[in-house]
Amino acid sequence: MKHLAPVFALLLLFGISCTDTNKKSPLTFTIAFTQELSDQAQDGRLLLMLANNDKSEPRFQISDGLNAQLVFGIDVDGMKPGQEIIVDSENSFGFPIQSLSNIPAGDYFVQALINRYEIFNLKTGHTVKLPPDQGEGQHWNTKPGNFFSKPVKVSIDPTKDQAVKITMDQKVPSVEEPKDTKYVKHIKIQSKLLSEFWGRPMFIGAHVLLPEGFDEHPEAHYPLMIYHGHFPSDFGGFSTEPPPADMDTTDYIDRFGIYGYNKFQKQEAYNFYKQWTSKNFPRFLVIEIQHANPYYDDSYAVNSANLGPYGDAIMKELVPEIEKQFRGIGEGWARFTYGGSTGGWEALAVQMFYPDDFNGCFAACPDPIDFRAYCLVDIYKDKNAYWYDSDFKKLPRPAHRNYLGQIQNTMEESNHYELALGTKSRSGQQWDIWEAVYSPQGDDGYPKRIFNKETGEIDKSVAEYWKENYDLRYILERDWKTLGPKLEGEIHIYCGDMDNYYLNNAVYLMEDFLKKTQNPFYKGEVDYGDRAEHCWNGDQENPNYVSRLRYNTMYLPRILKRIQESAPKGADTKSWRY
Repeated sequence: MKHLAPVFALLLLFGISCTDTNKKSPLTFTIAFTQELSDQAQDGRLLLMLANNDKSEPRFQISDGLNAQLVFGIDVDGMKPGQEIIVDSENSFGFPIQSLSNIPAGDYFVQALINRYEIFNLKTGHTVKLPPDQGEGQHWNTKPGNFFSKPVKVSIDPTKDQAVKITMDQKVPSVEEPKDTKYVKHIKIQSKLLSEFWGRPMFIGAHVLLPEGFDEHPEAHYPLMIYHGHFPSDFGGFSTEPPPADMDTTDYIDRFGIYGYNKFQKQEAYNFYKQWTSKNFPRFLVIEIQHANPYYDDSYAVNSANLGPYGDAIMKELVPEIEKQFRGIGEGWARFTYGGSTGGWEALAVQMFYPDDFNGCFAACPDPIDFRAYCLVDIYKDKNAYWYDSDFKKLPRPAHRNYLGQIQNTMEESNHYELALGTKSRSGQQWDIWEAVYSPQGDDGYPKRIFNKETGEIDKSVAEYWKENYDLRYILERDWKTLGPKLEGEIHIYCGDMDNYYLNNAVYLMEDFLKKTQNPFYKGEVDYGDRAEHCWNGDQENPNYVSRLRYNTMYLPRILKRIQESAPKGADTKSWRY
């Protein structure tokens, strides 16, 4: 066996080389929180953040984009006040650099934060630890009650023996509830269905935009429009005041290549108010729903094994209460739904899952509606979500691009970013919420992984569950015989052909099916924006930075036309047409 000695020598050298790049660093961080913050032990995700600049606090510079700064996370259970928790290269997982031992030497602004978890005793019999929404829309860096430290500047060299002590002595303040105005009202109810699932009181709410003349016409009852999307702190894009004439316009939006976008948005919000109160604009109720939950800023408005019956809670508890309080017609022909991105998926999903309760959906740039194109992954055929299948070449799958096709991050990077923020689907980010909504519940009470978060290996049994329960194209095709007659003329889908997240690929597959439908033909619309990025909504006249602000004014007149064409005989189509 002497002839094998050189091989063993090479393997030994290779092993030493690999170990050296990720060897334990003598650099350590010890993190504690003060007695003044709490005298109770804490569970949560402890985050150590390092930024090479002081443009803002490190906690506001953590992302998966090209300008991402460093974050390292560990789970903590029963962390006591004053107790020093060690964060080092062995016990933490980091992004965009995975190990503390590999960070470049230099000056950093260092900050720590704990995303605090609470215990939930689920209806399923499981006990889980999760970060409840605290009114902020499930954002770990601004979540009320989270502890954090003030940033400190530290010179760091991971090759040298160094212990950096950090004390969390700050707490994120509570969020102020929005106040009612003449046009915008706010409603919050305790959901019996969700409270039963989560084992504690759970609430859902909505911001309600009232039509002009609501108080002057007590006889009128109104159609209801559900504008789906991410967590709204208040009704967005509506303002009774124009922007100040001298408002600063030096802000620059690289995505759109324009200055003064903040003022432009405020002007659009005022323009919407002027249209909303004009003589001939449709008199509807429009609502934006607040359904943040322990996993994300939004429940995806469907029933889920891990999030509970949010679909039923919205449709059977919240919507009836809104229609009761604000004189909604309360019938399916007079309800419509629309939205973009997450809201686009929700609009199509609720139209399909509650077909008798809606008369049409307008789904713009929807999250993946066919899991053969889960962005750039076919979860049924592909073996790995991070790497294209190949015998010898290892090519990473992109996750985000601009309209020129330039890549900002990969699937692996986006998911490792989430893994640094939280294990067990608890990052509060995009891939984890898809998993939390679509997956079956695991034996530990947390969502089953669609793919291994570290390696990208796809679990085909979970993929099959996704297919049968949440693959919207597959479900439509499977159930068209019964669903089709209820959805005729009601499905409208729009997407830019350079969507930043490759969402157009799933829309292509959906369109292929819809064009072939028979008995009945779907009689809806699928349209694409040339070179348009994410949030394109069907406006072929204006650039995306304009049209993305006009969902209400885009769709409401079209909805009025649909009502005129489809309202059943004897329906109230007049009381609200003053």
